[in-house]
Amino acid sequence: MLTVSLHGIKINAPHGLYPEEHILGNTFEIDIDIWLPDTLPWPFADYTLIRQTVSDIFQQPGQLLETFAYNIHTALKGNFPIAQKIKVAVRKLHPPMPGDVAYAQVCYEQ
Repeated sequence: MLTVSLHGIKINAPHGLYPEEHILGNTFEIDIDIWLPDTLPWPFADYTLIRQTVSDIFQQPGQLLETFAYNIHTALKGNFPIAQKIKVAVRKLHPPMPGDVAYAQVCYEQ
C-alpha cells in the first residue's frame, strides 16, 4: 500500500461544547493518512484537495471532535474512492479545562 499523509493542518474555528468556545474559538490540528493501492500507475491524492476538504468541514457548525473526524473521513472517502483506508485525527489544542492539557484528540479510521 502507498500512504499519503498531510499532518499538522491548523484551523481556528468557533466550535466546542461550551458557549464560550463559540465566542472565543479554538485551535484545531488535523492529521490525515490515506492508504492507496500500490499498483502502477501510482495513484495520487491531491494535498490541496485534502486541505480544502478539512477546511470545508470546519466551516459547518458543530460541537464534537467525533463529528468532525467522521465528517472529514466521509468527505475524503467520497473524494478518494480508491482509498483502502483513511485515518483522520482531530485535536483541540489547549482545551478549556483546569490544568495544563496539550490537546484532546479523536481518531477515526476505516
